[in-house]
This record gives sequence, structure tokens and C-alpha cells, in this order.
Amino acid sequence: MDCKKEKNLADCNCTYAACPRKGICCECVAYHRDHGELPACYFTARAEATYDRSIAAFIRDQKGK
Repeated sequence: MDCKKEKNLADCNCTYAACPRKGICCECVAYHRDHGELPACYFTARAEATYDRSIAAFIRDQKGK
């Protein structure tokens, strides 16, 4: 599968600069799934900035919309 990292980076809202998976969506999703989390792209900018990727944080974020 051809990763479109540069295109993905244009749409990636993750603000964690040191992330080695930034723009590599398949690795990002797998990493967060393995940790019981969701990736940054599921969150609003406000919620993403907390770096809390938990499912509970996602639900709170969705309720706050």
C-alpha cells in the first residue's frame, strides 16, 4: 500500500510534534487502538490540545460540540 504521508500531513491535526507516526495514518490508528485510544483526527482542536486520546475524552468532546 502506498502511504501518502505528505498529503496526510496537510490534514493531520495532531499537535504532538515528536510523534513518529504523524502523517502515517495506518500506524497512528494501530498505535492508538492498541492503547485503547483514538487518534487526534477524531477530536476537535480544543480537545486534541489536551493530548487525552481516551474514548471517554472523545465522548466528552462530542457532547461539548
